[in-house]
Amino acid sequence: MLRPVNRTVPRVARRQRGVAAVELALLLPMLVVLLLCAIDGSRALQANIIMTNIGREAANLVSRSGTDLEDGGQSVINAVMATAPPLNVNQLGMMYITRVMGVVTNGVYTSVVLDQYRWDDPVTGQGYRKSGYLPASRVYACSSWSNAKCASVSSTRRPAAPVLTGKLDDGEVVFVVETFYKFDMLVAGFTLNKNTLPTFGPDLYSMSVF
Repeated sequence: MLRPVNRTVPRVARRQRGVAAVELALLLPMLVVLLLCAIDGSRALQANIIMTNIGREAANLVSRSGTDLEDGGQSVINAVMATAPPLNVNQLGMMYITRVMGVVTNGVYTSVVLDQYRWDDPVTGQGYRKSGYLPASRVYACSSWSNAKCASVSSTRRPAAPVLTGKLDDGEVVFVVETFYKFDMLVAGFTLNKNTLPTFGPDLYSMSVF
């Protein structure tokens, strides 16, 4: 005796496959954006670690070697920046080296800038003169430069460095190295359901004090 054939099973299977295809089409753009965000986060973390390590190495070199920053500062910066690949620091990087001294007057602790230098090497043509990238230092935003040296600081004009106020003893001198990297995100300013995705940068920053 022949049994009746249930022809509804293929229809149900086709319907389920159709629903799965529609769901995938709806979710795929969001999954791609989330993947790009994860990639952006990894790239930003890598860049930040590299620039932080470079800053620490530069601060260690200038503080321990007694380098005259006016004559040898660019050599130190060039040397540590050469260790930055895969980052494109020649176009997207900047470093500041600032000497800061603690001053105590009538029991009031302050910190002043003795001198400040940026990455701007006239010999090799590296740094600011090549990239044009000049984010403002967070220790002291110099308003006038003479090539690599800040012309706004002199022996008669020592501006305050609020970021280190109260942290240095009278006469104590430290070297502050700041590194910046202009980070370009793969996904920037993307809005999902009225929620803006996290933004990395555009200026990644680190500061090392020795």
